[in-house]
Amino acid sequence: MTKSKMANRYSPEVRARAVRMVFEHQGSYETQAIAVIAPKIGCIPQTLSGWVRQAEKDSGMRGGVTTEERDRIKALERENRELRQANEILRKASAYFAQAELDRPLKR
Repeated sequence: MTKSKMANRYSPEVRARAVRMVFEHQGSYETQAIAVIAPKIGCIPQTLSGWVRQAEKDSGMRGGVTTEERDRIKALERENRELRQANEILRKASAYFAQAELDRPLKR
């Protein structure tokens, strides 16, 4: 399964509830809390741990790129890619029409 399909396997509500449960039992036992809660919601501890880390980034408890920033970066990269493609098309069209203009006989 690809990462995007795996990301959609659990609803946002399930993720939020699992992260909230870990935060409630966090203290010095975060690893144990994750190990106990993960099987209850049907995921592996590494998955839940990733959700917890991302939730900490989103709330400012941990440094790193927030979900909102990551989504914005993806959108900008997509826009950048589309603009590069459009520029390449325009460059080729310009070269084509310039060549056609040079090949045309002069009017006298």
